[in-house]
Amino acid sequence: MEFSKDLDARGLNCPLPILKTKKALADMTTGQILRVQATDPGSVRDFQAFARQTGNDLVQQSEENDVFTFFMKRK
Repeated sequence: MEFSKDLDARGLNCPLPILKTKKALADMTTGQILRVQATDPGSVRDFQAFARQTGNDLVQQSEENDVFTFFMKRK
């Protein structure tokens, strides 16, 4: 999937991946996609809740080799 911005949150624990995602999305325009990579297993639940609460769209999520990848579309 194509994305406009990349955020490496690997090695960070809750709530840092979400906080950094919130900051990165604030610098983006509507419709742009942010790719976030994280290693915190709780981030799966956190990103789903973040999308519901903020209205940003969690377009896709996946896991490979204990790295969770999220694609967030800016509202």
